[in-house]
Amino acid sequence: MTDLTALTAFTATQLTAAYAAGEVSPVAVAEAVLDRAEAVQRAVNAFVFTDRDGALGDARAAAERWQRGAPAGPLDGVPVTVKDILLQRGHPTLRGSAAVSSAGPWDEDAPAVARLRESGAVLVGKTTTPEFGWKGVTDSPVWGATGNPYDAARTAGGSSGGSAAAVALGAGPLSLGTDGGGSVRIPAAFCGVFALKPTYGRVPLYPASAFGTLAHVGPMTRDAADAALLMDVIARPDSRDWSALTPMHRSYRNALVGGAARLRGLRVAYSPALGFGVPVKTDVAAAVRRAVDRIAGLGAEVTEVDPPLPPLDELRAAFHVLWFAGAARVTEGFDAGQRALLDPGLREICEAGARFSALDYLAAVDVRMAAGRLMGRFHESYDLLVTPTMPITAFDNGVEVPAGSGMTRWTEWTPFTYPFNMTQQPAASLPCGVDADGLPIGLQLVAARHADEMVLRAAHALYEAGVAGVPEPPVMPAGS
Repeated sequence: MTDLTALTAFTATQLTAAYAAGEVSPVAVAEAVLDRAEAVQRAVNAFVFTDRDGALGDARAAAERWQRGAPAGPLDGVPVTVKDILLQRGHPTLRGSAAVSSAGPWDEDAPAVARLRESGAVLVGKTTTPEFGWKGVTDSPVWGATGNPYDAARTAGGSSGGSAAAVALGAGPLSLGTDGGGSVRIPAAFCGVFALKPTYGRVPLYPASAFGTLAHVGPMTRDAADAALLMDVIARPDSRDWSALTPMHRSYRNALVGGAARLRGLRVAYSPALGFGVPVKTDVAAAVRRAVDRIAGLGAEVTEVDPPLPPLDELRAAFHVLWFAGAARVTEGFDAGQRALLDPGLREICEAGARFSALDYLAAVDVRMAAGRLMGRFHESYDLLVTPTMPITAFDNGVEVPAGSGMTRWTEWTPFTYPFNMTQQPAASLPCGVDADGLPIGLQLVAARHADEMVLRAAHALYEAGVAGVPEPPVMPAGS
């Protein structure tokens, strides 16, 4: 088991089993993943930096613990990457911005990163993000654009695009992303990986996001089983986040037991376009419909029905108030020189956000609360909601909206993701096929607040039944 490609193809679940059996060393895995990360960087620009010395040090310590039969935790020796929005001790967190100084001290881990470190994870490096994670694609004034693993000339999506590309191409089986309007689910759909936006507060966040309670931390992985494994580590309390939820009383991994049989009798609402009337690409609609048919074939009670959300224009306008005001808050203390360094699109929404009043903000909160109340009532009748994650597949890299679309902002092509940041519900994206160009298509699973187990269990069942999955990314040749 020394072939680089084989080692980088392991899931985290497979790695921990191999470590326990003495079949492979965390050091060999770390070396393979670091070499792979360098190749991934050349191919699609997914990394801000990789930390070879630190990762190999982590791996050697993990190998010694496994040899003693005393692993530090369920992720001991497993390579993990971290989106460069989250603090990682010893390294600058620039958030994709030339306006942020790299001067320290960088002496603190974000809560999820701290839990990874405590569990013995091997921290490989930081992944790319647009500036302050402000949009649904990944390009920034500092790091440039991140390409798609299925076509490097297309976008990886965002804002956790570097994490999605890294996982898809074998530069570590796990990554930490953030999601304020779809930022783990959009790139997961475009890159053919799994991502979960947990219920708000389930994974502690510090420092608090300027985007407030829209912002979630979530796992980006190769499958739902690995996401459950990662959630068992990161969904633990941290005193720095006063809004964090109390911990779960049982393991997310244990909730997966039962496989496809767990879908039997589940009340599933299938909504082709959330009732918004937006056009969905033909290949996307067909792939999601096939997946829904398979879900019904596995014993779920499927009903085609749209949830009673407020109109899309009203939701989008409210989200813009919350999002743009948050962006304005991020940059409030910047001087003229710093503002000149910002992504022009970010500068535009900051200027718009600064013009909103407190009453505008509270009116947007009212829309949000109404959406949450309506979805809470909806889930009294339905256990799961299934939608496309995205109405489109990956478009050209380096632009905010598809060419010729007539759109101006990323929220116009992401109508199925940000509503569930507003309602704080758990939502996952899993791959369910490819379009005519071989680009991945995502299926979204949504459940009631606090029903994260339900989403993971259903997603795992779909992986086990062969409903979820896409071909291997073609961007990098085998063995690279």
